[in-house]
Amino acid sequence: MQQKSVLTAEDVKKVMAAAEAEAKAHHWAVSIAIVDDGGHLLALQRLDGAAPISAYIATEKARTSALGRRESKIYEDMINNGRNSFMTAPVLQGMLEGGVPIIAGDQVVGAVGVSGVKSSEDAQIGRAGIAALGV
Repeated sequence: MQQKSVLTAEDVKKVMAAAEAEAKAHHWAVSIAIVDDGGHLLALQRLDGAAPISAYIATEKARTSALGRRESKIYEDMINNGRNSFMTAPVLQGMLEGGVPIIAGDQVVGAVGVSGVKSSEDAQIGRAGIAALGV
């Protein structure tokens, strides 16, 4: 039987705090979502000034990244490069840059999704959060 790493509540707090710090350091009003490896929401925070829709988009970016086991940007790039039929993929609704998987060893244990600023900046915030885990 295989063993599986999982995010703890303390891990989620660390990721959220570091992602929030990165966003605030740049004065970026965003929403930050953290999901487990099955795409289930573990934490969501909408910073002051972030658009309400950003909370939904951040969650979907995180879910897409966790379920696909890769950055959500990969799906955006596939679609932009002509694979338009991929837009009909079931369940995946956040196929925009800003969803980053949390990888421990060789396992995806969850993902962070961010929405509210440029997509590359969303991803930057997500990566900063994940870096707090030291994985």
